[in-house]
Amino acid sequence: MLLIAGLGNPGQKYAGNRHNIGFMAVDEIARQANFPGFSKKFSAEISEGVIGGVKVLLLKPQTFMNDSGRSVGEAVRFYKLDSKDVVVIHDELDLAPARMRVKTGGGHGGHNGLKSIDAHLGTKDYRRVRLGIGHPGSKEAVTPHVLGDFAKVDREWLEPFLDAIARNVDSLVKGEDALFMNRVSLATGGREEPAGAKGSGASKPSPKGQSHIRQARSPKPSVKLPEKGPMADMLKRMFGGKD
Repeated sequence: MLLIAGLGNPGQKYAGNRHNIGFMAVDEIARQANFPGFSKKFSAEISEGVIGGVKVLLLKPQTFMNDSGRSVGEAVRFYKLDSKDVVVIHDELDLAPARMRVKTGGGHGGHNGLKSIDAHLGTKDYRRVRLGIGHPGSKEAVTPHVLGDFAKVDREWLEPFLDAIARNVDSLVKGEDALFMNRVSLATGGREEPAGAKGSGASKPSPKGQSHIRQARSPKPSVKLPEKGPMADMLKRMFGGKD
């Protein structure tokens, strides 16, 4: 059995939050794979079915994000699963919107849901599916950003993104992580290996419109500055000249 846990906060108040993109992904997987309705167990909402010939348990902890590990840990112990049988889908500030990365192990990066799961499983050696929501630009803006709802314009990238994840999840289930990433990237018009800086830098694709995610400004065209005359003298006084 493979356990796929999507992280988020329970309740209608948080349903549209960026922090709940893990819940959204699991819901879309359940819908496309024709899983039965969710029931309550392990302090979570769960649904069991088969994807690509593999028995899969979808799980949405109802413990609030900071205590997600309690729910995941209960399910892991009940089914006697190994860490390699656990996949956690969560929001990632350091990836641009509609970007996804799958990795095994690593740090929690300040994500309290992952921190809780690390503690309850006693290991970091489980797979994480990191779904980009973009960074607001400053540390102070992080909490209102992740606990804020996706804007209407965000739906232009969010819905195709979740659809691509659900349509290609069989690759994830089979352990073909690179293929899964590539298929989702192609389906959403991205590139498997983006150029430029890590995270939500200007070189990465941006969602249309402004939404709540700060976009990088286009560089201004280079203009040749005058070397002689009154304008040149003024610029030298303002910015200093070369020695």
